[in-house]
Amino acid sequence: MDSKYIRENGLLELYLFGELSEERAKAVESALKDDASLSKELYAMESDLESIAMENAIQPPAAVKQQLMASVETDQPITTGGAKVIPLQDKRTLKIPFYAAAAVAAILLINSVWLYTQWQNSEQRLQTLEMQSEGLQEQLAGLKSDLNETSEWYSLVNDPEVEKLIMRGNTKSPNSVAVAYLNTDDEFVVLKTDGLEELPEDKTYQMWADVDGEMIDMGVIPREKDMVKLSYIANAESFNITIEPAGGNDHPTVEKLITNVIL
Repeated sequence: MDSKYIRENGLLELYLFGELSEERAKAVESALKDDASLSKELYAMESDLESIAMENAIQPPAAVKQQLMASVETDQPITTGGAKVIPLQDKRTLKIPFYAAAAVAAILLINSVWLYTQWQNSEQRLQTLEMQSEGLQEQLAGLKSDLNETSEWYSLVNDPEVEKLIMRGNTKSPNSVAVAYLNTDDEFVVLKTDGLEELPEDKTYQMWADVDGEMIDMGVIPREKDMVKLSYIANAESFNITIEPAGGNDHPTVEKLITNVIL
């Protein structure tokens, strides 16, 4: 077994912790005798581990130290409160103290926990960024949609063929104002509704076209939109807006008429 094999397979570290079989340990010891650089590496490892252990060591009570020294000098077992502590003998001398190995293990455990926590935090931050990115993309899509819709409305209401009709509220809704945009050539009606007074949840506005004295439904006016395209009714003589139950009505409630305009 040569030095290169020992280094590449981590046998020096295993030897340091007493984890090699007796045969392999003897092979490593033989290589250490023949290779001064390998011995130097082992010495450096022992020094590093002992330094770590000493930094993390706990001072034992003075009585324990006195008993230990007495046991070494007299080769007698240590006693603790009347009970004998039998020393364990190993065929091979452990290369570093047990507390050094324990200290190293504790440090490795702490590092592992810290790395795991950092990984968890990174995962959470990544998920948060992904959610924020998705939210921004949705907002951007919404803005694009709003822009396209606004551009479409602008083109419609600014057509030279469009007639602009102001519909002011009567005494039943004095603060209401709606604007109807009528294009008889392209046959469409757009209503600007943001000037209408707010209604209770169980009520809605509905628009009607008067054709030869008959009120024809042009559609329910949704409360969440400022601009709405309604049904075009040919030969209409007037536009009329009434207050109806939520969901609309199949005939106008005349006493709830709030505004109308003659065409």
